[in-house]
Amino acid sequence: MRCKTRHSNDASSSGTRNLDPPQHQNNLYEGERLGRFIKSIEREIESARLSNTTLPHKFWLKQQFSIGVNEVTRALECMTQGSSSVQGHTKASSVQLQAILLASDCNPRWLTKHLPSLASSRKVPLIYVKDKKGGSLKLGELVKLKTAIAIGARGNALNRIIEEILRGNEIPVGMEG
Repeated sequence: MRCKTRHSNDASSSGTRNLDPPQHQNNLYEGERLGRFIKSIEREIESARLSNTTLPHKFWLKQQFSIGVNEVTRALECMTQGSSSVQGHTKASSVQLQAILLASDCNPRWLTKHLPSLASSRKVPLIYVKDKKGGSLKLGELVKLKTAIAIGARGNALNRIIEEILRGNEIPVGMEG
């Protein structure tokens, strides 16, 4: 699916910028906190999957997530600027991303440097994943791939966990198990 809108290169793509993810506690998951986050997401995915077994697992995952930098970028570009799928429940485009999970270990960094500004303009929150072995490995495990640099949550599989995170709450123990 392609969008018909054209985007010009913005000023953020030129010049030098710090490409490290913001070190805010609210949107950076690492260590034990990352472990709880990943387990919670895995349980939510399995729970949602059990309620809908009509499609093969890979097709179901493609309905629930935009997987990869290119697919996440396309989904963001198709969203209208300033629309928010979490609070506004707008139907401006057929694909609304609830949040983006982004591996902070992406190398080279320029692969993902456009995502924070694009997500911000669409009011889609970014959640950074950082792990000693690689955030992209952790994200890949979620969607049954070797690695994934970016995952856009667009289905209902993660609504409850994402909403808790966006409110600034830690993931409750009850959501883990």
